[in-house]
Amino acid sequence: MKFRPLHDRVLVRPVEQEEKTVGGIIIPDTAKEKPMQGEVLAVGPGVRNEKGELVPLDVKAGDRILFGKWSGSEVKIDGEDLMIMKESDILGVIEGARAVGKKAA
Repeated sequence: MKFRPLHDRVLVRPVEQEEKTVGGIIIPDTAKEKPMQGEVLAVGPGVRNEKGELVPLDVKAGDRILFGKWSGSEVKIDGEDLMIMKESDILGVIEGARAVGKKAA
């Protein structure tokens, strides 16, 4: 199924954090924090400013992003757990190195 977000919304695949710390300690599921990194899968066309002109979003599909801990709405599309959030919920884009972690199952 194809999904196209509307206005300034962004479809994100959360990236899970590592299950082990650098020192080798395994973190149990109950102690894990909600992911705060993700990969942008699709973006809406943008929002209209006061003049009625369309202002495109700063993020694009393929970007790795950081977002607030409780941002967005969780949805399931084609059996995959994804998130939809407004661009204003995104804290920043991770440039250069790939985000640490693995894709959510």
